[in-house]
Amino acid sequence: MELDVKSKVKGYYGGIASKVAKSSKSSCCSKSSCCGDISASSIIYKGENLNDLPKEAVEASLGCANPVLFAELKEGETVLDLGSGGGINVLMASKHVGSSGKVYGLDMTDEMLQLANKNKEKMGVTNVDFLKGYIEDIPLKDGLVDVIMSNCVINLSDDKEKALSEAYRVLKPGGRLAIADIVTMKPVPSELRVKAGMWCGCLGGTLAVTEYQSILEKVGFKNIQIEAVHIYDKALIQKYFINNEHLAKTVSGIDLDMIDGAFAGAYIKAVK
Repeated sequence: MELDVKSKVKGYYGGIASKVAKSSKSSCCSKSSCCGDISASSIIYKGENLNDLPKEAVEASLGCANPVLFAELKEGETVLDLGSGGGINVLMASKHVGSSGKVYGLDMTDEMLQLANKNKEKMGVTNVDFLKGYIEDIPLKDGLVDVIMSNCVINLSDDKEKALSEAYRVLKPGGRLAIADIVTMKPVPSELRVKAGMWCGCLGGTLAVTEYQSILEKVGFKNIQIEAVHIYDKALIQKYFINNEHLAKTVSGIDLDMIDGAFAGAYIKAVK
């Protein structure tokens, strides 16, 4: 692929983290991300007490669903959050696993890691570590973690089989995968796939449900469940993509009916 996905994604989300860090009023969910705006965090994390979290962690949430909800975390478990961003999922998970548990957050972006560590300090948590690295090359030993979470991150990888294979490697036998991601519900114009805006906006690298299932099976996962829970209709795509200055050119000239209902936020669960 001509598009250098990693550098584009790293630069894009690094810029978002910098904006959040510089201004308490800035939100990285400001119509430039797959979650839309800051109010979306309250919807995505319905049932979770976000008031206990640093505002910067909430504002740096770029997800499409709440993996903590269906990860069913237990006290004492070891958890890894892939693409941890500002740390919202990690910090929430730290409360579920308690002092006897451990939560790792992995991110490739220096700015996000700096923001996450500041949020960790504000929370005063001691069972959390943020690591720098790529989800295709996780810097943890084999069979270390009980649960792997991720929120709208696997779709950003240009080597999803490697990323999911690495997730499988670091899970303990019987460990579980609980990720939220965006999937493709119908064919998408190929010209969109190679545009940076669609990758950075979480849509360009999506897989069809059958493709996702196939990769998960190939790397070894069992008991796979993929449930589309939020369909992205034409109105939503227009609101959060076409009306965004960063992404508007990406879909310029594309018949919106072709991508109406083409994407959905999904819950993806599997067991090693």
